Amino acid sequence: MKQISIQTASKTYPVFIGSDVIKQLGAFINHAFPFLSKVLIITDETVGDLYQFDIQQALADFRVQSYIVPSGEKAKTFEVYYQCLTFALENKLDRKSLVIAFGGGAVGDLGGFVAATFMRGIPFIQVPTTILAHDSAVGGKVAINHPSGKNMIGAFYQPEAVFYDLNFLESLPLHEKRSGFAEVVKHGLIHDPALYLWLSEHIRSLVRLSVPDLSYMLARGIEVKNDFVSLDERETGVRAFLNFGHTLGHAIEAEAGYGKWTHGEAVVIGMLFALELSRKKAGLKFDSEYFKAWLKQLGYAIKLPKELSHEKLVERMRQDKKSIDQKVNFVLLKEIGSPISYEITDEELLNELYIFHKGE
Repeated sequence: MKQISIQTASKTYPVFIGSDVIKQLGAFINHAFPFLSKVLIITDETVGDLYQFDIQQALADFRVQSYIVPSGEKAKTFEVYYQCLTFALENKLDRKSLVIAFGGGAVGDLGGFVAATFMRGIPFIQVPTTILAHDSAVGGKVAINHPSGKNMIGAFYQPEAVFYDLNFLESLPLHEKRSGFAEVVKHGLIHDPALYLWLSEHIRSLVRLSVPDLSYMLARGIEVKNDFVSLDERETGVRAFLNFGHTLGHAIEAEAGYGKWTHGEAVVIGMLFALELSRKKAGLKFDSEYFKAWLKQLGYAIKLPKELSHEKLVERMRQDKKSIDQKVNFVLLKEIGSPISYEITDEELLNELYIFHKGE
């Protein structure tokens, strides 16, 4: 088991990574919450079917209620959020209760937001079950979606701990592995050239990832995220660099309809676009052809979806929560590991999207 300490202005908490770490969950709760009343597990249909017994066994000594939500981004709606709060109230949860978000990034975002707003905030623990959640489970950004944009309604609310049991990753379908791995690549590109080099040389397929490889890449990704979050918990400065590839990626997700593209697969397109902008606007020297070939080998689409209107994508990007006065800000790279912020006009953005599309 590996333990990483996440340090933010509001809280310091542990991330436990390894096989069977879920077995340590009960002891942690007993120590951290001696006056605990009830536990609410929020999980989704897929994870519940596969692993409900495992987490129930780990929490056998506690008064536990479980609420099952839809899988994926369908969990992050006002309706599902309201249903979770209603369930918590009907089952008499109180301020001494604990929420456990047991699932992928969507469940983590939803469960954390439920915890942040129920009775003005009760504690929660992240138990991620996807590779993608190594990014979303750490750092305290919790949210639900709005039809106008992803993660528009939310809060900064740190968990009490993260228990990352690698056994839960064994059942991941390939598209979910691709979704999560994209965020690991992002961490290397924005902050750790050695990590990017290791990934690009060492990982040639996502069909089977060994436990040592998973443990290394996830731990390093979490450490990179902590480097940003520890300096800027509420994303007023350098934490925004973690959004590399997300400006266009989120626009693709929203415009295509949530669930049509996985988060990471959309972010890959966003990163490719941002890398091309970085070459033109920030002088980045980068072997983009090798990068594209590697991504294709791993099964990623590297083309902008042809059915999506460039004008509508720009409008989505203008509505992005990182935009100021509807001016689009992109995270670009001067070099691998050195991100910058760059403001781009609508006209220039449309032109660059056209060039990017034609260049494919």
